[in-house]
Amino acid sequence: MPVTGPDFISLQTRDLAASQAFYEHYLGLVRAQTGPPHAVVFETKPIAFALRDLVPGTDLDSAAQPGIGAAIWLHATEVQAIHDALAADGHAIVTEPIDGPFGRTFTFADPDGYRITLHDRA
Repeated sequence: MPVTGPDFISLQTRDLAASQAFYEHYLGLVRAQTGPPHAVVFETKPIAFALRDLVPGTDLDSAAQPGIGAAIWLHATEVQAIHDALAADGHAIVTEPIDGPFGRTFTFADPDGYRITLHDRA
């Protein structure tokens, strides 16, 4: 059987509660009612997005940038407002907002240093 496409994205975090609060506060994500005790799964569609505790043996502190080489893009309806809130609170903006083929787009670093790109064209 062929693979039909991505079905789940999960990021390992140093502090699960702090990362959960960040994604809920700035991106408006809502925690799903179900999920394992070591993770927070959000109600995202069509692909599930989650945060989880570090897997034993993973050392995010030794990585210059966690997830380097992977591109994580999330669709958002209020890209500029999210950018403005992150910037106002001193969070790292990796690339400033631009208007391009994916609509309004920018990239920020989350609390663990993962680069997350938001865009508003569905």
